[in-house]
Amino acid sequence: MINPLQPKLQIAILDLYEGVANEGMRCLRELIAEWAATTRPGGVEVSEFDVRQKMELPSIDHDIFISSGGPGSPLESEGSEWETRYFNWIGELDKWNAGATNFPKKQVLFICHSFQLAARYYQIGNVCKRNSTAFGVFPIHMLEEGKNEPVFEGLKDPFYSVDSRDYQLIEPNHARLRTIGGSILAIEKNRPHVPYERAIMAIRFTPYFLGTQFHPEADSTGMAMYLQRADKKQTVIENHGEAKWKSMVEQLQDPEKIRWTHDHVLPIFLNRAANTLL
Repeated sequence: MINPLQPKLQIAILDLYEGVANEGMRCLRELIAEWAATTRPGGVEVSEFDVRQKMELPSIDHDIFISSGGPGSPLESEGSEWETRYFNWIGELDKWNAGATNFPKKQVLFICHSFQLAARYYQIGNVCKRNSTAFGVFPIHMLEEGKNEPVFEGLKDPFYSVDSRDYQLIEPNHARLRTIGGSILAIEKNRPHVPYERAIMAIRFTPYFLGTQFHPEADSTGMAMYLQRADKKQTVIENHGEAKWKSMVEQLQDPEKIRWTHDHVLPIFLNRAANTLL
C-alpha cells in the first residue's frame, strides 16, 4: 500500500507526435498505468507535454521523463524554436545530474524520434535517411554493454521489437560517447546481402539517459488490432506488401517477441528510476 505521506511520483511524457494519430502515446499511457497499478497504486501522477506543436516542456521538478517517437525528419527541425527549447531542456537535466549535491538524478528514456534527436544533441554519430523504410517486427542484437545494461535484464539476444522509421543512426563517434559516459547497447539485424552499415538501436547516452531506436512500449494486442483495421491494412499493403502485413500480424502474437520486450524494458526502466528516489 502506498504511504499517504509519500509524495506522488511525477512522470512526464514528452509527446513528439505533432498531433499525428498514433499508437505510441496510447501504448505509453496504458503501460505506465499498468505499472503504476501494480507498484504504486494511487501514488503516480502522469503529465503530458506537446513539444512540437505547443512547445511544452516539463519542469525539472518531475521525477521520471519519457520522450516519445514521432513523425517526420529528425534533421529538418534543426534550428527550429521547438527543437532549440527541447535541446535546452536536455542540457538543463544534464546540468542537474552533473551537480554533486543534486539528488535525485533525473532519468530519461528517449524513444525513436527522440533517440535520433538526442544523438544529434550529443553529436555521437551520423543521423541520416535510410535507403528504405524499416517497418515491422525485427530482431535486435545486443552488444556486450547491452548484455550488462540493467534495463535490458531478462531480454534474449536477439530480442524483438516494433521498428518504424525512415532515419537511422550510424557511424558512431566512440570517443565522444566515452566522454559523456555513454555506450552502444544494441544494433539492428545483420543484412549481409546489402552493403549498408548496421544501424544503432539502443544507447546509454549518460548514466541517467537511455535511448532506444525501437519502440519498447509497443503492445501486441493493440498493435494487432491496429494493423487489422481496414484502412491501416490497406496502407501497409500498399507501402510494404501483403507478405509484410501477414508476417507482422503473426509475429505480434508470439509471446517471446514484442510482448516480451513490452513487459520488460519500460517496466524495468520505471522500477529502477522510481527506486533511485527512495
